[in-house]
Amino acid sequence: MLITEVRAHHIRIPYDAGVASFKQGASAIAALDIVVVEVSTDVGLTGWGDAFSYVCPKTTCAAIDEMIAPQARGLEVPDAAGIPAFMENIQRNLHLFGRYGITMFAISGLDIALWDLTARVQGVPLHRLIGQTKRTRIPAYASLLRIGTPELVADECRTARSQGYGAIKLHETTTPAVFAARQAIGAGIPLMVDLNCPMDGVAAISFAQACREAAPMFLEEPVWPPEDFATLAEVRSKGGLNVAAGENACTVHQFRQMMTAGAVSHAQPSVTKVGGITEYLKVATLADEQGVRLAPHSPYFGPGLLATLQLMSLRDDGTFVEVFYMKRAACLWRGRIDVDAGGCIAVPEGPGLGYEPDREVMERYRAA
Repeated sequence: MLITEVRAHHIRIPYDAGVASFKQGASAIAALDIVVVEVSTDVGLTGWGDAFSYVCPKTTCAAIDEMIAPQARGLEVPDAAGIPAFMENIQRNLHLFGRYGITMFAISGLDIALWDLTARVQGVPLHRLIGQTKRTRIPAYASLLRIGTPELVADECRTARSQGYGAIKLHETTTPAVFAARQAIGAGIPLMVDLNCPMDGVAAISFAQACREAAPMFLEEPVWPPEDFATLAEVRSKGGLNVAAGENACTVHQFRQMMTAGAVSHAQPSVTKVGGITEYLKVATLADEQGVRLAPHSPYFGPGLLATLQLMSLRDDGTFVEVFYMKRAACLWRGRIDVDAGGCIAVPEGPGLGYEPDREVMERYRAA
């Protein structure tokens, strides 16, 4: 079975996050940009992947068109045992374009699609191809966008809880917002705080100490720059809270540096960034060896979320799947990955990633 084409689809789905917002610089964003990677074969089977893009979808698409497609087109589709070597070769061929960022995002999209294809050939869901299923439903946490005003933060937390979410993650950088959230949800509900890399070590330690009574499960990415693992380790040791990081890390090699430094209690590989399923599995193995908990980064709604659900079903550690808290205009999966009344998402059981994307939705929301 040969790869005949690798195509990037730029899908833009509007959303409404109420009082919250997502901004890049000074610009507010009101649509999710998804780069879906379609790998076609000479036998008619198709695999679907997901390359991280957010506010740079055209750049990610260009990387797939100019770097990934020429590398993969015409090659034999590997079996599951052969995917790591296949992807190692792709990484080696493209290393001069960088081992992180856009290059690895594009590689991630191809890798996910290959795993999808391989499981489809076997006629089994991805999780069954990789290992033993331990969970059929994954609890979700509501990943709120940044709000700012403590009273509005509290309102959104209460609303999310009423919709079944069993845990909350904030994207706030002030202690009043953190304590407002804790008061709104009560003492027994997991609360996470994602800062998105704004602080130096001194400020991050001070913030962690100030938040301790609110009992966050972890502080996520408190330090700039995110690859300053020595400072991150210092925040963890002196701040008195667990620290999570890794959504901005690519390949198992950077995660090894992070864990060796003692920087994190929770590692956060993102399957659409880290190098796909292949690198994610390496990070999971490393985390288990190092005694670090896995807390995948997954605030997206394309094939990457399906892949994350498949991978999380292999672990019974109680980890939550991350879900952006917003109302989307459409779903590529016909609503089948929505959070249920019990605050969980069912792991897809169809072949490969589990579902085929809705091509009508893809066409309707295809970016010009």
